[in-house]
Amino acid sequence: MSQPVSFVTRADALLGSKEAAAVVKGIRHFNDARDRVVAEFPIMEELRDRARAIRLHSLSHLDRLLGQFADQVTALGGTVHFAADADEANRIVAEILQQSDSSLVVKSKSMVSEEIELNHHLEGVGLEVVETDLGEFIVQLAGDTPSHIIAPVLHMTRQDIGELFSEKLSVEYTDDPTELNEIARAHLREIFLSADAGISGVNMAIAETGSVVLVTNEGNGRLTTTAPRVHIALMGMERIVSSWEDATVVLEVLARSATGQRLSVYTSVITGPRREGDPDGPEESHVVVIDNGRSEILGGPTAEILACIRCGACLNVCPIFQTVGGHAYGTVYSGPVGSIVTPGLHGMEPWWELPYASTMCGACEEVCPIRIQIPSMLLQLRERAASEGRLPGWLNKGMSRYARTTTDPQKWRRATKWASRLSAPLASGGWLRRIPGPGRGWTKFRDLPRPASESFAEWWRTNRGS
Repeated sequence: MSQPVSFVTRADALLGSKEAAAVVKGIRHFNDARDRVVAEFPIMEELRDRARAIRLHSLSHLDRLLGQFADQVTALGGTVHFAADADEANRIVAEILQQSDSSLVVKSKSMVSEEIELNHHLEGVGLEVVETDLGEFIVQLAGDTPSHIIAPVLHMTRQDIGELFSEKLSVEYTDDPTELNEIARAHLREIFLSADAGISGVNMAIAETGSVVLVTNEGNGRLTTTAPRVHIALMGMERIVSSWEDATVVLEVLARSATGQRLSVYTSVITGPRREGDPDGPEESHVVVIDNGRSEILGGPTAEILACIRCGACLNVCPIFQTVGGHAYGTVYSGPVGSIVTPGLHGMEPWWELPYASTMCGACEEVCPIRIQIPSMLLQLRERAASEGRLPGWLNKGMSRYARTTTDPQKWRRATKWASRLSAPLASGGWLRRIPGPGRGWTKFRDLPRPASESFAEWWRTNRGS
């Protein structure tokens, strides 16, 4: 009988792989850049506190802010649609495109579109969808999935991309990054000029003005939102702030945390459809506000995770992510944030393992620009998994016996004596290098010190007189 696919089986397959090596190399660059720009920005810690307060305030007033935002968009001539789940969101987007006689659709980077599997749905109703973010374009060509929130092809080398372009775009092989960029640019330019509609994500929505903000490092975001006659913005319902003053604080910490830039190359603001006298912009402007499980998270103990601004900093410092990369998580949201978001959006089954994909070192909270308390929420989800009986039987029984033993001094003394005796044949130089049974997973990669032959209490009774 084959073993079910899980985080452990995916991670085991990726350990030591070419993909994992590419992830480590790319992440090192992100972390070095972040450390450099944070060190030169003396008010970073103050702005992190302000950004946290802003995002938590937005979550606690979400109903009012979304209503205000919808009213402003409508007053500008745009349309706001509310979708309860992925199916409704996909249906709304497909209907907008069909009613506007759109056939060719260009997309800027959008994690929520990956979450709801929008491309698959649109292609199923006969629409052609082209990703235009360079990373997402490569992922689409390869029939792959993104491996990082902000760097979708972090797991690929330039040689991989050169071979892919040669095969799929019928061009001469090159692995020069500048030439690869030019190939993609030339290919996509005609598509931009021919597209009927553009779909983008939303980094932030501004309640007081009805504006949506896109933060990108490529010009594709602006072409997607202004060149086609229809623009559809996909927005997780939590991605909102009250005012421009709030937005500027978030923007200050976003790029520094994400890519180690002082500011992203493009910060685009879309406020309604084209108005009379505007040289460009869409004739139709739609915002699809998506719940898809966020209300459940908002009403639970991990609500704070919705304050996340999707910078990816927690992925970059996580030793688990660094070792195996994003594909090990089996979901669009990977790393520490994904280990909380995914079970929240889609339920604990089959994602209950993800909260255990952490060393609990706390590095994620240390770098998070919003100071989200990720480790404590991972512990809460672990507690939930245990209470729902999802852990292996041997672990449940073992922890129960451990609890009984550690709370009974006589049992504890007897257990430590037996542990010392039973481990003696397995020890080498005072270390346990291989343990049978469930413990072999631990000692596959690390050693354990052998239990002492004499406890501290025993030593104290013998030596306290001297």
